[in-house]
Amino acid sequence: MSIIEAKDLNFDYIRRDKEGEATGFVRAVDSVDLVIEQGDFIAILGHNGSGKSTLAKHMNAILYPTEGVIYVDGMDTCDQDKLWDIRQTTGMVFQNPDNQIIGTVVEEDVGFGPENMGVPSKEIRERVEESLKAVGMYEYRAHSPNKLSGGQKQRVAIAGVLAMHPKCIVLDEPTAMLDPKGRREVIRAARALNDVEKITVILITHYMEEVIYANKVFVMDQGKIVMSGSPKEVFSRVEELKEIRLAIPQVTELAYELRQAGIPLPPGILSEEELVEELCRSL
Repeated sequence: MSIIEAKDLNFDYIRRDKEGEATGFVRAVDSVDLVIEQGDFIAILGHNGSGKSTLAKHMNAILYPTEGVIYVDGMDTCDQDKLWDIRQTTGMVFQNPDNQIIGTVVEEDVGFGPENMGVPSKEIRERVEESLKAVGMYEYRAHSPNKLSGGQKQRVAIAGVLAMHPKCIVLDEPTAMLDPKGRREVIRAARALNDVEKITVILITHYMEEVIYANKVFVMDQGKIVMSGSPKEVFSRVEELKEIRLAIPQVTELAYELRQAGIPLPPGILSEEELVEELCRSL
């Protein structure tokens, strides 16, 4: 069953001059068709300005289509009567966790969403506990968010969305402001939510190494989806990825260069272990 479905989705931003006068339109999402199934781990890749974050905002009805339609769990995002249900179904986590954390204590912050939803106090406490445990932050429940690292803050932000019991979480470049350790923490938490909690995860990123565990990858360029497939299928297309200015995972790049040098390696190698295994086989 699909959780997100877009049909001929288009979105135009208004272009303005220095005085704020409208001078035209910029098409940020261009004729996008996609289907995301419940329980999938999806990655959407693209360089800055490719349209991936604009597409993500349609999945939570932050933006509305200029043309076409997008459904969230069967609900049209333009249906104002369904807006609350749509935003409960699909939770959003953004780049900067400081923009989402509002509580002075971690457990208070995580409980803010369910409290606004009118969830009974006893159930709020249960949701806060289960959400913090799911992202590995339960031991920090009484801490001030201001004293946490960037990766820990982002995991608290994810817990805050998780406490609202969404079917789907959209992570819009959640590691863009983090160091490598923080990035690993957040991606590990996202994978656990998908593997253990069976929540659909949609990861918007430009870090290639973050997507190798996804079920499916969509690649965007100039507002269009230009590639889709499994990580192995997408990263087998090295030349095409380079043409749209996307980096390649280091191990995939190395395997590609070795293959160009005449070593018989299969395309789409994604891990060091896989590369070593294939080198031993070929040599």
